[in-house]
Amino acid sequence: MQNHARRKVDYSKGIRLGKNDHLVTWSKPAEKPLWMSQEEYDQLPNTITVREFRVNGTDFVTTLTDHKQFHKKEMSFLYQQRWNIEVDLRSIKTHMGMEMLSCLSPEMIKKEIAIYFMAYNLIRSIISQSAIIHEKIPRQISFKGAVQLIVAGATTLIGMASRCIMDMANTILLAISTNAVGIRNQTPQPRAIKRRPKPYPLLTKPRREAVIDLENQYAT
Repeated sequence: MQNHARRKVDYSKGIRLGKNDHLVTWSKPAEKPLWMSQEEYDQLPNTITVREFRVNGTDFVTTLTDHKQFHKKEMSFLYQQRWNIEVDLRSIKTHMGMEMLSCLSPEMIKKEIAIYFMAYNLIRSIISQSAIIHEKIPRQISFKGAVQLIVAGATTLIGMASRCIMDMANTILLAISTNAVGIRNQTPQPRAIKRRPKPYPLLTKPRREAVIDLENQYAT
């Protein structure tokens, strides 16, 4: 993880591993944080040895203390890949439609989320297969484009003869591999809606009942 901004790093202390790279010992706070239970606080060790290092002006902290096995530049690169987690969650919610769940009971909601995750993993496996065949890196291929091609291709495959299915599947894999990820704008964007919502009330009842009420209103 990145070092907290309020924790100042002094590379002249601790066990030196290299330039801007050392081992230090952190002590457990004397007072329990408000957000932590007493049981969790008591289970923590009194001290912990961590590794602090700096890459391109950014200080990182890790419990992987072997600097020969885990080079600091490789560690910082892995940290940058954490952004893919946010992108993947956005893909599941937005591109696959999990932003609004339709089930009501907790048990069915768990099953609904599990289906979304299963479908996501299947699509990712198809993307990986396409990348291997056409010598691409899976992360270079657009997930949204792959979803659109798979949905369109599945509809076509349903009515095809068995002898043509493999040719069509290979065509889909080729099309997926050519759909590259666009260049992402790294500039922070405001989390705001550009267009104002229309001044209509929320639909708080089943649409069928609302239609009947509207018809009765017009009838009177």
